[in-house]
Amino acid sequence: MASAPKIGMVSLGCPKALVDSERILTRLRGEGYETSSSYAGADAVIVNTCAFLDSAREESMEAIAEAIASGRPVIVTGCLGAEKELIEARFTDLAAITGAHAYDAVADAVHRIAPRDPFADLVPQTLGGLKLTPKHFAYLKISEGCDHRCSFCIIPSLRGDHVSRPIGDVLREAEDLVESGVKELLVVAQDTSAYGLDVRYAPGEWRGREWKGDLEGLCQGLGELGVWVRLHYVYPYPHVDKVIPLMAEGKILPYLDIPFQHASPSVLKAMKRPGNQEKTLERIAKWRSIAPNLVIRSTFVVGFPGETEADFEFLLQWLEEAQLDRVGAFAYENVAGAASRDLPDHVPEEVKQQRRERFMQAAGRISRAKLKAKVGKTLEVLVDSIRPDGVAVARSWADAPEIDGNVFVTPGGMLKVGDKLKVRVDRSDAFDLHASPTDFKLRATPMAQPLPGRRMHRIISRV
Repeated sequence: MASAPKIGMVSLGCPKALVDSERILTRLRGEGYETSSSYAGADAVIVNTCAFLDSAREESMEAIAEAIASGRPVIVTGCLGAEKELIEARFTDLAAITGAHAYDAVADAVHRIAPRDPFADLVPQTLGGLKLTPKHFAYLKISEGCDHRCSFCIIPSLRGDHVSRPIGDVLREAEDLVESGVKELLVVAQDTSAYGLDVRYAPGEWRGREWKGDLEGLCQGLGELGVWVRLHYVYPYPHVDKVIPLMAEGKILPYLDIPFQHASPSVLKAMKRPGNQEKTLERIAKWRSIAPNLVIRSTFVVGFPGETEADFEFLLQWLEEAQLDRVGAFAYENVAGAASRDLPDHVPEEVKQQRRERFMQAAGRISRAKLKAKVGKTLEVLVDSIRPDGVAVARSWADAPEIDGNVFVTPGGMLKVGDKLKVRVDRSDAFDLHASPTDFKLRATPMAQPLPGRRMHRIISRV
């Protein structure tokens, strides 16, 4: 009997796209296909693209070109796939092009290019499906698309309007993931706060009871699973107030990833984003009064068209008042298809980069002070990898994978990827902590052979 066809996957972009890649591969695996870790071993290659920024578009184009150069049939999917004419103008020999979360179309293309032996045994579906993250954490996508029309963003044109998944389906998937060994669930969507709005918060059944299909009901259900639950891409709507007590109770992590984007009322208006930042500061203060350990991370855009020096100074002052724990900043990119391209008074590139540097310096000062306050304290951490020198690269509940800081645990050679343990913080720097295990046996035992722990989004390795 012929061996099963092997499919390679290159997954680019955000965690939401990564979930799409996992679902595609899980489906193909269930149909009897295998995955390949190299171009040489693949019968076909799927490139899941990103198009959020022009720089992301170019990275996607480069990935497509690399896949084509391997000589394997290439299927393009994801956000850039919505711009079919743009792709076809550069590449004329693709096997198929589909848009985002087009699972059926991708599977149909694979069936056509690399047909499976009809007499081959199907592969049973495993709990949680096939994952592209390490075994100990997983992204849980609760909805697709977005109803906002921010002037700098083209996501709605790429992924459509907001559509929530039934709450029963989400909770069952989360339970499967936990049963498969996942210790941290990262909840993702384009707008997590809007979960259930499109279906009028329709309830669903799970574990023999009914759960309201809104963000609070979802968090209550996830809080029953006994693992870390982390919320990403949360808009600061008033109903977010309802999940803060769950953080204070330890049901979900006291962590919010909120894309504020800016603080100046005039810039927010030009961005077509909510502009009442005074009430936002009041809400943050109220949240912290309920859950004192609350960590807030955010991203901002500097150099937006029309942003004046006064607007930027307003943003810096707002950041000082908000005292956000984790912050990232992007210099505005003039993305093709975004309404902001047509706005007047574009900021010179040199000024944008200078403002970004100034912003990150201010954010770094805040982060350094907050991390210094943790020295001497005991934290629970989750191990992501072990370095060759025996240092464990871990994260506390305050740190999301890849975007936040790390806790470097020494000695860590006796630990394994996915271990949870208590550590004492010995020192800090601008963005990371350095700690030692509180367990005397872990501190006193000689280091074992370090374990590999590098995270790879790409099933296909670079050649």
